[in-house]
Amino acid sequence: MENAGSADSTDSPDGTGSAADAPSTDPRAIRALAHPLRLDLLELLVIHGPLTAAQCGRRLDVPQANCSFHLRQLAKYGYVTEAGPGRDRRERQWQVTARRPQLRLTAAGDQLLRRQLERTVLEREVRAVLDHTDQVAQEGPEWQAGAGVLSALVLLTPAEAAGLRERFKELLAPYLARTEQAEQNERAPSAADRRHVRILLAATPTRPATPEEGSA
Repeated sequence: MENAGSADSTDSPDGTGSAADAPSTDPRAIRALAHPLRLDLLELLVIHGPLTAAQCGRRLDVPQANCSFHLRQLAKYGYVTEAGPGRDRRERQWQVTARRPQLRLTAAGDQLLRRQLERTVLEREVRAVLDHTDQVAQEGPEWQAGAGVLSALVLLTPAEAAGLRERFKELLAPYLARTEQAEQNERAPSAADRRHVRILLAATPTRPATPEEGSA
C-alpha cells in the first residue's frame, strides 16, 4: 500500500510524520497509525488544525478523553506536536509536524504489520465512500457530477499493474503539490469550490482458478 503523496513510501495514510525527509522504518511508529481514530485525527489536523482535543471531539463526535489519549500517542511517535494554548488557555492545541508521512515496511517480518495497517486504512476509506454515497443528495449538482466511484475489470500483467499505479501517481502529482502548498500557506487564496477530496486506487487481482476448479 502506498500514499501517492510520498513516492518512496509504503503504508502512508493521511496525516503527517516526523519522518518528513527520511522514511520511518520503526515498527512501533508505524503500528501507532493502525487505529482509525488516529487517522481521523491526523486528517482533521491537516485540514483544520491546530485544534484542541475538545474541538477534535466535537468535529468527530468522539469523547474528548478519547481524542486526548490518541493525540498523546501520536505525539509520542512524532506525528503531532503541541501548538500552544487554545482560546481556552487551559487546553493545549495540537498540530501535525509535517504534511505527508513516509513510512517504509520492507522486511518479511513486517508483513503482519503491513496487513494490519492496510486493513485499517482501507476500512476507513470504504467507510468514507459509503458515507458519501448516503449523503450525495446533499451535494450541489457540480459535485454530484464531478465526484463518485469508478470501477473496472481489466486484463493486466504484474508489470502493467505497476505501470498503471505509477501513471496514477504522476496524474495526481500536480494536485498533491498544490494541496501541500495551500496547506502550508494558510493565507493563500483558494477557489471557493475547492475541497479536500479522497482519492483511492486499489488494484486487486482476481483469484486464479485452481486445478480442481479447471478453466473455461
